[in-house]
Amino acid sequence: MLVTEKPGRLRIVRNGKLDPTPVAGVPKVFAVSQGGLLEVLPHPNFAQNNLLYLTYSKPGEQENTATTALARGRFDGKALTDVKDILVTENWNKGGIHFGSKLAFGPDGLLYMTLGERTDRDRSQSLNSHGGKILRLRDDGSPAPGNPFAGRADAKPEIYSYGHRNPQGLAFHPTTGELWSNEHGPQGGDELNIILPGKNYGWPVVTHGREYGPNGALISKTTWREDMEDPVLLWSPSIGISGMIFYTGDRFPFWKNQIFVGGLSGLRVDRLGFTEKGGLIGRDSIVLGHRIRDVRQGPDGFIYLAVDSNPGGVLRLEPAGTQTSSAGAQ
Repeated sequence: MLVTEKPGRLRIVRNGKLDPTPVAGVPKVFAVSQGGLLEVLPHPNFAQNNLLYLTYSKPGEQENTATTALARGRFDGKALTDVKDILVTENWNKGGIHFGSKLAFGPDGLLYMTLGERTDRDRSQSLNSHGGKILRLRDDGSPAPGNPFAGRADAKPEIYSYGHRNPQGLAFHPTTGELWSNEHGPQGGDELNIILPGKNYGWPVVTHGREYGPNGALISKTTWREDMEDPVLLWSPSIGISGMIFYTGDRFPFWKNQIFVGGLSGLRVDRLGFTEKGGLIGRDSIVLGHRIRDVRQGPDGFIYLAVDSNPGGVLRLEPAGTQTSSAGAQ
């Protein structure tokens, strides 16, 4: 198991034990607030090519500036080599929040990447910036062929969808192949969306969320527009939404194809059942008392949760009565 840590460490967990030595070769990160080492994802053909992808907040030349970068290297089980940035996004800003960034390879073999708007809300509606977007890329970081805004002088060719705030979950439906994403909103604004090419998801023009603080002022009086996509589901109050999966294993047969999303402020995991057309048929929460940063399904069919705290850890969800040793790392 590979686990990223905010200060810029990539860690290995074997059989529930944390290797004390971090993986060598990780790029230097801007580890401020929400910045740091973010996502880790192996190439679909990792067994043949050993390619590993990382997203991280890349420091700029000016003090306190950073953007989100996508790096790729080769991992031999101990160290990373041949590491290089294959995409440094046009999303520079001061401060340390709203970097995104999740990765997912699609059934089409292409790489999808989420980006926050770095608290510059107007970027989400501007096609000249990567901020507040979901990108579609080749596995070398170049724009994927057939992207919806390719060839336009006023748009970044990597953009697949726009109008996002800070997407924190990304997963493909196991039977329909649709791309789903969840989005960390302001107060009352966490969303779950089905992502379609070229579509506008509204932020900050359309939102149910409110400003932080005791007054909770409206960000927009508009909660719906015909030319913008409605979320499939809203959380109000927000749960501080984080990573997500569609469960496809056999350990929990009654949960197959259901969505699991983490909650940071909610200290829980939410389980959501949908029809293939996106209709909600049921939801419940597993309250854990921990800030859940990410949700993953292991090759063993269990569900693993990254705990966002100091010290952090990894939890494993098992069916009641399962006779296995607990897996955790601190």
